[in-house]
Amino acid sequence: MTDWLEHSVQVEVAIPIELAWELWSDLEQMPRWMKWIDSVRVLEENPELSRWKLATGGLQFSWLSRIVKLVPNQIIQWESVDGLPNRGAVRFYDRKNSSIVKLTVAYGIPGWLATLMDNSFVGRVVESTIQADLERFKEYALNVKATS
Repeated sequence: MTDWLEHSVQVEVAIPIELAWELWSDLEQMPRWMKWIDSVRVLEENPELSRWKLATGGLQFSWLSRIVKLVPNQIIQWESVDGLPNRGAVRFYDRKNSSIVKLTVAYGIPGWLATLMDNSFVGRVVESTIQADLERFKEYALNVKATS
């Protein structure tokens, strides 16, 4: 039996929402700010699908992900269709002179392991890592804005 653990983090970035959207919707660029993501490759034959590789501490996982909802400047929602079970969404909120980017990630793990991980050190590591990813996104986006 699989249990799902979910984490949500957000960051406010002093960039237009269109730029935040543009950067996130180019999935293959995500390894630039997502520490554990080794690579993302959008499939040419079906752009709704992408192959993801995660690598950390000698562990490697991969999965095929499908975009299930795409609303420009609002949301990119996905779910895995094979490999590491996961789903989530990136939501965008316009704050006139800035944008809020909210990332929600859920992943499926065996029930006995979920009991150990929930509210544990490992769960906090995952959340702090994706929060750090958003902080790296903020730096990356501000650099893109400054050079454009």
